[in-house]
Amino acid sequence: MTTTIAGPQFRPLTIPASMDASDAVDFREFTRVRNLVYREIAGNDDDAMTPEELLPHYQPDPNEIRRAWAVIVDGEFVGRVGVDLPLEDGSRTAFWLVELLRSHHGRGIGSAGYARIEQTAREHDRTILQSWAQHPDADGERLSAPTGYGTIPRDHAARFYLRHGYTLEQIERQSELILAGADTKIERLLTEAVTASGGYRVVQWQGVTPAAHVEPYAWMKSRMSTDAPSADLDFDEENWDAERVARHDAKYVESGRTKLVTAAQHVDSGHLVAFNELVLGTDATGPSHQEDTLVLREHRGHRLGQLVKCAGLQTWRRDVAPQSPKVITYNAEENRPMLDINERIGFVPVAYNGAWKKVLT
Repeated sequence: MTTTIAGPQFRPLTIPASMDASDAVDFREFTRVRNLVYREIAGNDDDAMTPEELLPHYQPDPNEIRRAWAVIVDGEFVGRVGVDLPLEDGSRTAFWLVELLRSHHGRGIGSAGYARIEQTAREHDRTILQSWAQHPDADGERLSAPTGYGTIPRDHAARFYLRHGYTLEQIERQSELILAGADTKIERLLTEAVTASGGYRVVQWQGVTPAAHVEPYAWMKSRMSTDAPSADLDFDEENWDAERVARHDAKYVESGRTKLVTAAQHVDSGHLVAFNELVLGTDATGPSHQEDTLVLREHRGHRLGQLVKCAGLQTWRRDVAPQSPKVITYNAEENRPMLDINERIGFVPVAYNGAWKKVLT
């Protein structure tokens, strides 16, 4: 059912079975506008995805409910609205986005879209709403994170969050590493990490997780929800098992994207205790993305973060994605252990995101 409010339409997004299906037109246009919005914000296409790459992330998932609407004005797609509802036991959280082409800012469309977010959250008994946005640097008034790390400008996006009752909880740094010329430093830092991490060895795989590594990989993925610095944000403790790992792997395989997992294995116990993920889209010459990285708390202090990052980058550059020009990664601004490693490798900050939160009453 299409709802009309003050001109714009918020049309529930049709999720096709494949991009060859007869009902895939809306999803293709939805993806095109997504990419345009990110280009307007960042000035590049580093976060662009093809519809085929994006579609697996919108298929039904037993771990979450995903609602999405296409924003249509005068018959043209001009934005998107979405809300994700985790299905962990007792979850009270909802994660959302409202994204519009700049030409349609200031017309109340974003607020009308946001009304659907709160309505959907209340219908599912969610009281904690959280959202992220990039805040390109600009002159003028700035907002500080309560963590004491970082500031962002009070820009259009910040004013939108504040107007709707949100508080800034954390600032996230986007960093990038230009791969050309980085090989020598990566090799040197890898050698340092190998020397410092006696008793551990590197394990790597692409695509589907090998059966022997499914259980420890699932455990480490579950710890990402509790062990990464999260300020005063709320995250459910996620329960990962073999089926969830299989679904996670399938999203990359079905989308045609390449994923390399580099893990550190404790030799005496055989347990995997640290990991890093590198991902590349279907364009071999596009930017790579470093996704999750974690060292289990009880194994910190052995340079395992440096080990899995550098081992991953070396394999990535040499064997997996030699044409990719750079790697992009995100870290909480207060996460100095990971930022220290990134900076030693050669990552430099290029943008900052704000993490915003509201508690419904």
